[in-house]
Parts: sequence; C-alpha cells; structure tokens
Amino acid sequence: MIRLYHFPLSPFCRKVRLTLAEKRLEVELVEERYWEPSPDFLRRNPAGKVPVLKIDNKVLSESQAICEYIEESHPAPQLMPRDAEQRYEVRRLCAWFDDKFQDEVTSKLLYERMNKKIMGQGYPDSKNVKFGASRIKYHLDYMSWLLDQRRWLAGDVMTLADLTAAAHLSCLDYISDVDWNRSATVKDWYAKVKSRPSFRTLLADQVPGFPPPQHYADLDF
Repeated sequence: MIRLYHFPLSPFCRKVRLTLAEKRLEVELVEERYWEPSPDFLRRNPAGKVPVLKIDNKVLSESQAICEYIEESHPAPQLMPRDAEQRYEVRRLCAWFDDKFQDEVTSKLLYERMNKKIMGQGYPDSKNVKFGASRIKYHLDYMSWLLDQRRWLAGDVMTLADLTAAAHLSCLDYISDVDWNRSATVKDWYAKVKSRPSFRTLLADQVPGFPPPQHYADLDF
C-alpha cells in the first residue's frame, strides 16, 4: 500500500496526489498536522514538512523529488518529456510555481487567510494579503502568455508543470482568491485540468470551518 502523509490544502501535497492519480496508483491518505509534528512524523521526515510518501518500502520527502521518483519508477502515462530541453522547461516551471509563486502568492494568501486560523497563529497580515493579491495578477498574465504560444504550460502535452501550477491555483480557488475573469486562456486551461479524473479527490476536499465556494467543484465554473 502506498501511503501519503499530507495536508489537504498544501499545494505540494496536491501536486503529489495529482501525480499518483495520473499514474493510476492507489494511495492511502493520512492527514498530518505538520505544525504539531509527532515524534513518528519527525522520524519519517526530520524537516517536519509534508508531503511524505511511503512507497516501494521507501519513505520519500520533498514534492518535486517525490514526483520525479514516481515518474521514473512508473513511467506511464508520461508526465516528463524525453527531450532534454523540454524536460528543462518542465522543471523550470515547476520551480517557478513551487518557489516564486509560492513565495509571492500562495504563502501570502492561503497562509494568511486560512492556515493562520487553523494553526492558531493569529489574524491575517493585511500587507501580505494585499501583496499576494497584487502579485497573482502578474503570474496569471505570465501563464496566459505561455498558453498563447502552447497548448499546455510547458509545450504541446500536459506535464508535471501543469499539475504543479494547478495544485497551487486549486488551493487559492478554494478560498476564492483567483480572478478567473482576468484571462479566458488560463480559465480554459484550468477547466481542462480540473476536469481530469485525477482531480476528483481534490475537488471533494473539505476543510472543517472553511467551506469552498460553489464554483470550486464545478467543472464548468
């Protein structure tokens, strides 16, 4: 049995869940309050972060490394191109969302609006929220520019780059922090991704005390 220690609204955990689902690998989800790490969890990952994946008698951490392990050990269907230049582009965009987008947007909106309350860390910092709300416009415009030239973010086929971006945006969509009217191109791309069977369990997630908006699970918005 594959087991994933996760938190439902972690984009990094969602990225791994999407990858497993695209590979049609069944997984047991174990919700982990990583901000209150138990000794057992710290033994699995001394960094005290999710996701942590138990697979093939191994315990793996760090979402990008986990996803590439899954890709290499279960190569079909393919989520990373064979061409070196195309693989670079996928990795570049994964880093863009996991680093830059996470720092400028996800952490400023999701963490401030929701995680702080769940973790008992006080009220949102309005400066951070305002900054995140401003910066997401830049990132949506960049995605629109990419998609004007390509069918998917990194090229002509769906890749791990699309799953990474969708994982972050799905978390923000849960708290109604994505202006889908800003770009019809990005909205159409997200509708394609969230219509995939791999997205079903994400759209069914519910965080107690934080119901998602009505459009969240609507495949046609």
